[in-house]
Amino acid sequence: MDPIYVSDINRDVRPAAPGEFAPVSIGPILADPPIVLAPMAGITNAPFRRLCRKFGAGLYVSEMITARALVERNEKTMRLAEFDPDENPRSLQLYGIDPYYVGEATRLLVDEDRVDHIDMNFGCPVRKVTRRGGGAAIPAKPRLLKSIIRAAVQNAGSIPVTIKFRMGIDDDWMTFLDAGRIAEDEGCKAVALHARTAAQLYDGDANWNAIAELKQAVTSIPVFGNGDIWEAWDALRMMRATDCDGVVVGRGCLGRPWLFGDLAAVFAGHEPANPPNFGVVIETMREHANLLCNWIGERIGIRDFRKHATWYTKGFPGSTKMRDKLIRINSIAELDSILREGDPELHFPPRAMRVKRGKKGGRQKVVLPEGFREDLEDATPPEAEEAGDGG
Repeated sequence: MDPIYVSDINRDVRPAAPGEFAPVSIGPILADPPIVLAPMAGITNAPFRRLCRKFGAGLYVSEMITARALVERNEKTMRLAEFDPDENPRSLQLYGIDPYYVGEATRLLVDEDRVDHIDMNFGCPVRKVTRRGGGAAIPAKPRLLKSIIRAAVQNAGSIPVTIKFRMGIDDDWMTFLDAGRIAEDEGCKAVALHARTAAQLYDGDANWNAIAELKQAVTSIPVFGNGDIWEAWDALRMMRATDCDGVVVGRGCLGRPWLFGDLAAVFAGHEPANPPNFGVVIETMREHANLLCNWIGERIGIRDFRKHATWYTKGFPGSTKMRDKLIRINSIAELDSILREGDPELHFPPRAMRVKRGKKGGRQKVVLPEGFREDLEDATPPEAEEAGDGG
């Protein structure tokens, strides 16, 4: 009998058959099951990664770390680049636009034994980044992309380097096949495609057909798919439809870290448990908030938790009034007081299974530097601040 909480789109999906999906080797790292937590700025910090690891195995990537700030040993950046003592493997996402700083940052991370895996961000669609030629704009200049990847791989030694990118600038300017081939040629150990363009931001449906195209073009290293993994069943559908080697989970786990437990279940051939009732969600919220406050201090930690509080409560009956209070909390005591108002017996509503969390929809016109299109073979690093988000 099907579980209660299965959306119509996944009604006929069945758990993995024995041997259907193999663990994925990323250099010396074995992703078993082949599931990756997407790096998300301001979200996938050490406390959130610890919480997610409780629910299921996989590869859990840090939020984005900028190469230049790392080389200059910026205090905040160095803190973001830290891992729990028991976190293994230590997976860090690096963002850079200049091969020199990328190479030096990679050398620092390796020489000081700070990481076991480096993932590189070439998918950030934020306007303030692309208008200077960074982020998702970089794959449009193949020689620049190649030089940045080469700097990382050559300085990484035995540490595997992977890259994550989008389909392209917009529907008329696709770059993902070239980006995948360059990564493969330059020694990357895997690639991941967020199956949307920079213009699309997080709007509409991800184009899983592009993941299938990339898998056909990149044949010697694993290809991971990213986009619209809201339920564990979505991961199986994506892999069966595209033949990709694994999945990258982003917004689907916001306020739902137990999604990784569901993913582990279906990959192991089992039905996932139904989502927890509100009482269990409350305990998870308290744990998450305390982890953040212990990590960075209560004043900053509890404010950072506000956004997570809205995701945890989304979809529960009567939760709107609670969220209005949660977005104003300034202490653990305030959080506890508000959560005591909730009904712990409330069941997670089935209609909330696919409620989108995190980045909002809407499209944009991608702004690029003046004259950007005139010489796409130019390998000169853009005059851009190394800033952005982990998109």
